[in-house]
Amino acid sequence: MIIMYKHYTLCLLSIFLFISLSYCKRLQNVLVLIGDDAGFESPVYNNNICKTPNLMKLAERSVIFKQAYTSVSSCSPSRSAILSGLPQHQNGMYGLHHKVHHFNSFDKVKSLPLLLQKAGIRTGIIGKKHVGPEYVYPFDFSQTEENHSILQIGRNITYMKNYLHQFLNSNDTRPFFMYIGFHDPHRCGATHPEYGSFCEKFGNGEPGMGSIVDWQPVHYKPDDVIVPYFVQDTPMARADIAAQYTTISRLDQGIGLMIKELELAGVLDDTLIIYSSDNGIPFPNGRTNLFDAGMAEPMLISSPYNTHRWAQQSNAMVSLVDIVPTVLEWFGLHYPDYKLNKQLVKLTGKSLLPILSEEPVSGWDHVYASHDLHEVTMYYPMRVLRNRQYKLIHNLNYKMPFPIDQDFYLSPTFQDILTRTRHKENLNWTKSLKTYYYRPQWELYDIVNDSQELKNLAYNKQYLDVIKSLRIELNQWQNVTADPWICAPTGVLEASGTYKTHPSCLPLDNGMDEEDDELVNRYTVHIN
Repeated sequence: MIIMYKHYTLCLLSIFLFISLSYCKRLQNVLVLIGDDAGFESPVYNNNICKTPNLMKLAERSVIFKQAYTSVSSCSPSRSAILSGLPQHQNGMYGLHHKVHHFNSFDKVKSLPLLLQKAGIRTGIIGKKHVGPEYVYPFDFSQTEENHSILQIGRNITYMKNYLHQFLNSNDTRPFFMYIGFHDPHRCGATHPEYGSFCEKFGNGEPGMGSIVDWQPVHYKPDDVIVPYFVQDTPMARADIAAQYTTISRLDQGIGLMIKELELAGVLDDTLIIYSSDNGIPFPNGRTNLFDAGMAEPMLISSPYNTHRWAQQSNAMVSLVDIVPTVLEWFGLHYPDYKLNKQLVKLTGKSLLPILSEEPVSGWDHVYASHDLHEVTMYYPMRVLRNRQYKLIHNLNYKMPFPIDQDFYLSPTFQDILTRTRHKENLNWTKSLKTYYYRPQWELYDIVNDSQELKNLAYNKQYLDVIKSLRIELNQWQNVTADPWICAPTGVLEASGTYKTHPSCLPLDNGMDEEDDELVNRYTVHIN
């Protein structure tokens, strides 16, 4: 009997070991696909005009997130948050990385590619990187705008496919993390106007436009497009959206090519695939704004291990800062303990892997966002808390007009708004140029009853308790994430010298706190 018992125990151990090894083998690789200013222009999200068959195919093998949000509505800051798991004000990437803007993350940030490298995971990036410094965001295999034309490495999907093929067909058998940053459907009217406002002509085979072998352009009539509620419904805006749709077709076909490469390399069934975008679409209220039009993102996550959840929707409120803990858990890794600027770093995001197994019945009911700059001249810091019922926006630089970036300024849509405003013509828009520029310090919206965020309730006394509660929650998040702007605009943060052990917000007496008298009088600052 003893011999039989030992034999039975050995069998159980063997079965357990086999299951464990099989599970580890399946949780092998990660592919992250990031669109550039991409939105919900897809049948996946109920836009049946803009055809995206490859996204549809991916959705069929994914959990479709209906309430995913960026933590910042700007390119480099968002990508830094995706790759570090830290909001932009915590990781230091306050604005754009390239050219005169020159923003970088703090030297001691422990980014996802850095952590994966140290754990023996092979890392690669193809396409738009747009973050730095290099030693904070290192990749073993790197084909980006730093060593290629951004048009080629970000929009030429054949060019990008060939590099992925090279990466996947090397002799390196380690598990991999591949990050692909498409440059579509970003505007290009400010840099390459010869290719159209969205580079929709680039590579289309027409004279002087070049040819992208794997792209079959899809064209749309302006009368057929769906105009989002936050964009004016005019012929100019419709034509702009039609161009955007064509560029989205290139993004969609590029996604199909990349997933096909996984299949050809025999790793599709061993790879977690995450698709999303960095920020809102480049239209009014979108990119650089923290209205839902600027914050809400598409997100599809395909796990080969959770096929029972494929094609199902999730209403969990998730953030792009959740990507880092998700990938770390997939590889069985832990986030390290360390400090930035003498303060303990704590991830505020959570792994999304449990949601890929089953829909949560509680929690996942709020997200945060922060924004400081886009271009270096565009200083307009904002802090946001959004839950299922309300959104609270704090505009710190509200005395100044909301800034407009170079790409958007030259766009047909914004030029149309300018022209109509100057000629006192009907805008066919939910706002005026003046109300778009000039915003109050606080905005509170009842999202359930005002999904377009048109009725500001922040100064309605009936919502005094709501705004007090939300402001306390927002302040707590700012403490946890070491927000340097935590005292703005009414005070100065003192956290050294006399105040080293008890950081404090000291009043400026600048008059900006007068409207706060009936809200929350003072912030609290805690040391980590």
